[in-house]
Formats: sequence, structure tokens, C-alpha cells
Amino acid sequence: MRPSDEGRRRPKAPPIRAGNTAPAGQWQVRFDGGHQQRYLADRAAVLRYVLAIAPHAASTRFEVFAEAEPVRLADGSPGGRRFALAEVIDLARPGEADRLRRELGTFDDQP
Repeated sequence: MRPSDEGRRRPKAPPIRAGNTAPAGQWQVRFDGGHQQRYLADRAAVLRYVLAIAPHAASTRFEVFAEAEPVRLADGSPGGRRFALAEVIDLARPGEADRLRRELGTFDDQP
């Protein structure tokens, strides 16, 4: 702080509350070594996204996280969303893309 800034205070940032720490979505996909991430609404959206983006991604590895119990602060108040690793999709594994397409087909059959 400079001497001319004495007596001035910066406004405080608004507190982080549950629901505004991440965009809406129950699934998170991280790829390109963690440099890219996307929030998606459901498992079918995850599979569609991975299959669509894979040819353009720098890596064949996609880490899929599912929304878990929310973070609780020491005082018990909500502190934000938390995602837990659910699966690692590595399209370099033989048959992995076919497995994803088959699983995606099961979603397409549901009403």
C-alpha cells in the first residue's frame, strides 16, 4: 500500500456461496492435461462431448468427475460444490471409443 492510499480500503469481494462457485452441471470433464475443463448436465452429455472433442484434443486422456457432497465450511455453512473423480477415459486404449458409443446408445434408447 502506498502512503497516499492510507485510509482507503478496497471493497471486499462478495463471499463465495454454494451454487455460484461453478456453472450448473453435475459432471465435469478435464482434458489436455487439466488445461481444459467443461461442466456438463449428465453422463450422456459427457460421452457425446468426449467423442466429439477427442479428434481435436491435445491428449487422448479425459478425466470425468461427478458432483459429490458439497463442501461445508467450519461453521457448517455451504462452501461450494465438490467433484470426485468418477472415471478416466483414455481413448488410446483399444476399443475405448467403441465402448463409449455403445454406452451412449443405451441412453438414446431411453425416453
